[in-house]
Amino acid sequence: MSIARSVAAVLVVVALAGVAGCAAPEPVITPVVRDVGDLPGTTVELEVGQVLDIDTGDLAVDSYSGVVSDPSVATFTPGREEDGTTFNPGVEALAEGTTQVVLSNEDGGIQDATFTVEVSD
Repeated sequence: MSIARSVAAVLVVVALAGVAGCAAPEPVITPVVRDVGDLPGTTVELEVGQVLDIDTGDLAVDSYSGVVSDPSVATFTPGREEDGTTFNPGVEALAEGTTQVVLSNEDGGIQDATFTVEVSD
């Protein structure tokens, strides 16, 4: 029984160490949500890994395209509709720095929305 108790004690210690050794999950970074009409001339501050969710209002989410001046700092993701779910266009922060973003709409008569994204670590 002494060996069985020792083995059981070791197993309990190993199990507890495994639970205690689990790394805490990374904190969830909430997206920043802005209306497309509020973006021109502004600076949007993001953290690395954070996303700017662009609300297109009454315009189709897939009618916008975007150009990011420095794609090492941020990237544009077009909007889309998929399986009944609507995904707004957005900008994802990739690395620390500052870049300009120009959103264009394929529907005529809508001016480009030019703004700055400032990414911190």
